[in-house]
Amino acid sequence: MRNTKAFKEAVAQTLAELARRGVTLAPATVEDTVEKQITTVAERLRIQVRSAWRYFDASVIADRLAQSVASYEERCGGEKGVGQAPMPPIDNPELALVLAGVPDSLAQTGGDLYAVIINVAVNAWMAGHIHGEDGCTGCDGSRGPAGHDWEARMRTITEMQPDITKWFDREVWTRAVNDAGYAVTRR
Repeated sequence: MRNTKAFKEAVAQTLAELARRGVTLAPATVEDTVEKQITTVAERLRIQVRSAWRYFDASVIADRLAQSVASYEERCGGEKGVGQAPMPPIDNPELALVLAGVPDSLAQTGGDLYAVIINVAVNAWMAGHIHGEDGCTGCDGSRGPAGHDWEARMRTITEMQPDITKWFDREVWTRAVNDAGYAVTRR
């Protein structure tokens, strides 16, 4: 379905409708939504997929997606996920430490964004393990002087990174990435 002209036009129309509403979503999200919509219509009406296109309305899908985005932002207090489950609070020292490591990781890997994402993911996974499974006996002795005490770990990290809040400033972070010799741009 995704290789058809109808599909590509439907995605383009839906993205244009979203733009008119001031909503930006990744094309892949819109593609998934359009595909699901057409497949659902075909299944429910027991018709072929190519016949389901006559029921397609980009503005209706854009309205639903825009409503979903607005609902999400309302639930998250406008901070796009920061401080909301499963996100830690904005002043979390461990998250600041992970963010601060991205420019260095970019420099060390020669700009390999995949390697940087893996590094961040592993650090986030470890932080979640430490926070969520403080009683894990399989990790005895592997966490340094703070051990399984999450509060002690946060104090230790805070001492390592005294200016925690600066890494939550997008401009400071972007400048650090640029100083490492890299820029993240959208094509």
